[in-house]
Amino acid sequence: MPAVKLLAFSGSSREESFNQRLLDHAVHAAQDSGAEIEAIRLADFNLPLYSQNLELNAFPEDAKRLKELFRTHHGFLIASPEHNGSITTLLKNAIDWVSRPTDGEAALALTGFRGKVAGLMSTSPSPFGGLRSLSHLRQILTTIQTLVVTEQVSVPLAHTAFDGPELLDTMPKQLLPPLVNRVIQLAKVSA
Repeated sequence: MPAVKLLAFSGSSREESFNQRLLDHAVHAAQDSGAEIEAIRLADFNLPLYSQNLELNAFPEDAKRLKELFRTHHGFLIASPEHNGSITTLLKNAIDWVSRPTDGEAALALTGFRGKVAGLMSTSPSPFGGLRSLSHLRQILTTIQTLVVTEQVSVPLAHTAFDGPELLDTMPKQLLPPLVNRVIQLAKVSA
């Protein structure tokens, strides 16, 4: 059986992002578990704010390129910062573009999401560690027919949880490999 292919990305575009650092640890755990992983940065895709007019008249090439990446992977590792108690505009906009039909697909084809598996994580300077964003992201992904694993990782007080790229908090370090392994395990079944 070929290796499980996972797409890893963060909803943050901030330099020195704590969520990107957390995602990097998950990427290493996935590689250690034998998954084929592709890490991307959503900010590298030129995605205008989603609008149906653009979708119908000039579907952005970068949105098509991003959708193809989603389509060709079995699952996702997603680090979601929390903005105003929810996910970031960057992350929601990417999800909106990827979920839209292209090239004659049916309106609800959801080829970038349907039957895929996602593992969620978050870190935040708050004592809640981005839990509210994970709740919203779980709801969005479930609505577009992505299986979100029950395990998740939330790292509070991000400004003290990291020393450079190193994650100091031992609990998240212990929770990341089981999260990643569950995504891999379920992605093998759906592949």
